Amino acid sequence: MRIILTLSLAGLLAACAAPLPPTAKLESNSAAIRSAEEVGAPKVPQAALHLQMAREQTEHAKVLFAKGERSHAEGLLMRAEADANLAVALSRGDTSRREAQEAVEQARKLRGNP
Repeated sequence: MRIILTLSLAGLLAACAAPLPPTAKLESNSAAIRSAEEVGAPKVPQAALHLQMAREQTEHAKVLFAKGERSHAEGLLMRAEADANLAVALSRGDTSRREAQEAVEQARKLRGNP
């Protein structure tokens, strides 16, 4: 009976000692991915690619955290957040380019040049 109790206690302590994923880093990463989605990254091919990479790297990082490979997981989270931020920038750049193109076309129409 004592052996079973001791083994159970040891197992419980080992489970509690497993490193938990850094919540702040995961939340920051999720926020960057949401930002990319909100600014329309899925509609811009290059931005959509980086957004997908960010999602995949985040999921892989979660698996690595569960395995206890914290430093590798943290590196993946950093890369995923960078990809999400790049998706935001690419999406905003595309929006700005389209707005500028529309303004030029409007100016041409006002001048009477097709």
